[in-house]
Amino acid sequence: MSIHLSPSILAADTMQLGNAVTAVASAGAHSIHVDVMDGHYVANIAFSPKTIDDLRAITHLPLHAHLEVANTPQCIPLFESADLVIVQEDTVADLEAVITQIQNCGARVGVAVNPDRPVKRLAPWLAHLDLVLVMAVEPGFGGQPFRAAVLHKATWLWEERRRLNLHFDIGIDGGVGLQTVGPAAAAGVDCFVAGSAIFSQPFDSGVAAANLTRLGELAIEHSRDDA
Repeated sequence: MSIHLSPSILAADTMQLGNAVTAVASAGAHSIHVDVMDGHYVANIAFSPKTIDDLRAITHLPLHAHLEVANTPQCIPLFESADLVIVQEDTVADLEAVITQIQNCGARVGVAVNPDRPVKRLAPWLAHLDLVLVMAVEPGFGGQPFRAAVLHKATWLWEERRRLNLHFDIGIDGGVGLQTVGPAAAAGVDCFVAGSAIFSQPFDSGVAAANLTRLGELAIEHSRDDA
């Protein structure tokens, strides 16, 4: 599987959001990660369907809507214009129904698993997923330290993907930076969501581009061979 870099705009300066997306797109980002937070499932509020629509006007990159919300099935139709919709595994009672709901909206399907949740619960649905996102922090806020203990989940996913000849991406979200991207890649991760490690405060397009490039280089250097 090839390396996929998905900058999280949660860490970007909202006054410079367009410039931030343009900078990482020019530097080789593969998608844009949009954290949607409702103030209930997580104690933070971020982004909306309008964010997806506004970003469409400035980038052709795929837009990934990560729903960190309490009422997941009700929110999915609001984000049908996203290219990929990621739901939190612990907010979904009927995962099969939610997978079908997202696919019927025309989007690809991702499922995120929190640090304290088992990833093996997803085994029956791996063939129907486009992304499994291993959370290395608790959802809700950027800038948290990376929990290396979750990397065994990525390794299990990598082994299952190879054993069953499946094609989903293995993602990591939270605390991804220069010191953690290598171990994550070595564990089997090929999709990297990074925010604070890319976007500086105050915003600097050159710094963002350089940070993204370096993360990509380290991911490739340490990536696990699927052969």
